[in-house]
Amino acid sequence: MTIQAPFYADHVGSLLRPERLKQARKDYKTGKISLADLKQVELEEVTRVVEKQIEIGLEVVTDGEFRRDWWHLDFLENLNGIEGYVPDRGYSFKGVETEAYHVRNIGKISFNPEHPFINDFIELNKIVAGRAVVKQTIPSPNQLFREGIFNSEIYPDYEAYAVDIIQAYRDAIKAFYDAGVRYLQLDDVNFAVLASPEIDFDSGPYKREYLIELAVRVVNEILADKPEDLKVTTHICRGNYQSTYAFTGSYEYIAPTVFANEKVDGFFLEYDDERSGGFEPLKHIPHGGAKVVLGLITSKRGELEDVDEVKARIKEAAKYVPLEQLCLSPQCGFASTHHGNLLTEQDQWNKLEHVVKIAKEVWGK
Repeated sequence: MTIQAPFYADHVGSLLRPERLKQARKDYKTGKISLADLKQVELEEVTRVVEKQIEIGLEVVTDGEFRRDWWHLDFLENLNGIEGYVPDRGYSFKGVETEAYHVRNIGKISFNPEHPFINDFIELNKIVAGRAVVKQTIPSPNQLFREGIFNSEIYPDYEAYAVDIIQAYRDAIKAFYDAGVRYLQLDDVNFAVLASPEIDFDSGPYKREYLIELAVRVVNEILADKPEDLKVTTHICRGNYQSTYAFTGSYEYIAPTVFANEKVDGFFLEYDDERSGGFEPLKHIPHGGAKVVLGLITSKRGELEDVDEVKARIKEAAKYVPLEQLCLSPQCGFASTHHGNLLTEQDQWNKLEHVVKIAKEVWGK
């Protein structure tokens, strides 16, 4: 059976890590507990949040990304040809610098058939046992085009680099599908970078227009032969670290190419504050095409949004995309890294219940 993802009440994926899980990961890294001990804690905590997601009425669940430290790096460093390392500095966010960790290209890139995310999904799917749709989140292939990863000693240019990235992700998608994934989300900060007017591309080797076209082409090529019953969405994220952000800018620069041409089933878009701009770029979404998941509920603060204001904004967005083609979610996950955003776990559940409640009032389901 083909699912109708994304859902009217959906969520980006990551959830606040409980202290018990954080401590277990620290203890494992320092040799205080075994891998088996860590896996048992992960299993118990994932089971707990799966039950909670189902309890509050979500039709789609994730593992909260509990088995990884970063939304992107854990996946990428387990590809062949990519390694994780500790650089001199972390990523720059508004008013804060992140913990220092990054990945780099050290050889020809390919998918590792022993990638740990495959077994993680199989275990999650057993926990859910058909009671909801399970969403698997992974970083977009475009994350490998972010600064500091490309290695000119291995690949002569981005075109050659893209060939291997595309094949690696095609193989990844097949492996996930064979494991039972039917709802896959590609998290993409690269699109937010390309949309930001604050970033200068004129002085670099690759211009903004080329990079936007390349990013869409890469995603479309990894999806060129995907099974019909596999739903794939893109989440465009401006950065999410301890309730701060990294980039600003509306979707104006990327919308004519990305919204009109990327062959995904939905776009998760941040719309929780003025940094995201207005809804006008949504006019480039084909009617009857990809769904637009409006991130009108912030995951960065605990206060609940006014219901009438959220409904009014959905109505405004419906001027550009038919209402039945719209959905609702938080603008991002609650813990893109293990550090988490600055709100409580109860705040998190209140936010997700808020999404479910508003979606039922707007769409009747």
